[in-house]
Amino acid sequence: MKYNSLGKTGLKVSCLSLGASALGGVYGNVDEAEGIRAVHTALDLGINYFDVAPAYGGTVAETVLGKALKGIPRERYYLSTKVGKYTQPGGYGDDTLDYSRSRIRASLEESARRLGTDYFDLIHLHDFEYQHRLHTEWALAEGLAALVELKKEGRIGYVSFGIYPMDLWHRIFNTLPADAGLVHNHYTLSDTRAIELLPMARQKGIGIINGSPFASGLLSGREAPDWHPATEDDRRCFHEAKELCERRGVPLSKLALQFSSQNPDFPTTLFSSSRAESVRRNVQWHADPLDSDLLAAVRRALAPVMNKQWDYDAAVDRRRINPLEGVPK
Repeated sequence: MKYNSLGKTGLKVSCLSLGASALGGVYGNVDEAEGIRAVHTALDLGINYFDVAPAYGGTVAETVLGKALKGIPRERYYLSTKVGKYTQPGGYGDDTLDYSRSRIRASLEESARRLGTDYFDLIHLHDFEYQHRLHTEWALAEGLAALVELKKEGRIGYVSFGIYPMDLWHRIFNTLPADAGLVHNHYTLSDTRAIELLPMARQKGIGIINGSPFASGLLSGREAPDWHPATEDDRRCFHEAKELCERRGVPLSKLALQFSSQNPDFPTTLFSSSRAESVRRNVQWHADPLDSDLLAAVRRALAPVMNKQWDYDAAVDRRRINPLEGVPK
């Protein structure tokens, strides 16, 4: 496993890192014991950075990750969680957004208890673009100020953000005190807009965590989750890419992981899994050489959806009308 500097934070993160959303059932039912084995496998293979959020499964992911990390020396890994977005267990899409100073401090204490730690290396201000940006300015004022205070107090190591829209990323990188950013779904086979952030990241020493190499399931080779806002036409395009890969004897998910994780401009690529076997597989895939001819062919097939901005709010609104839509089966 190779380790890279995460901007100017001083953290030397593994080039692959493990996100815990899958441990919360975001992509389907989870066996807790197997999820714990997945975390231990990641550690054994040299992965040293783990990310989670209280919103993943309504605190389930934090609880499972905390069990997995119990007894593991704290110096063996870096840990981040998120603040501002909260979901009740089973309440897919029914989120509470709260970026008040008091809620952020309370959230940090709650996460610390679930995860069995008194210190987080990074904290991400989470998903403040949701609910049609009603809370964005609140998050970037009071919410950000709370994180800066916690950093000064030594309660957290570094201030980061975890959102999706590119216009907000440009604002953050250009004008706000960011140490890092969890930029998801923007350096994949179907979206490479994260490259736009690299010049400012280098200039300011901001560490980019490259999240969602499988495009939130669209590049997994399986059916994308029901909650994803991709249309039927979009999904057919990804299915075509999958079939193209299969004709060459390469899983679409392998090509997706390789493309995202083998770019040295990004210190770490964060994938999520709740199975030890898939953790081992992803680490091996990262080490395998990428088929450049297949890559070119697949990216041509994905041209109709390239750099498409997904409307996650629209998907959430649909689930409020039909609350059973998107519940993992």
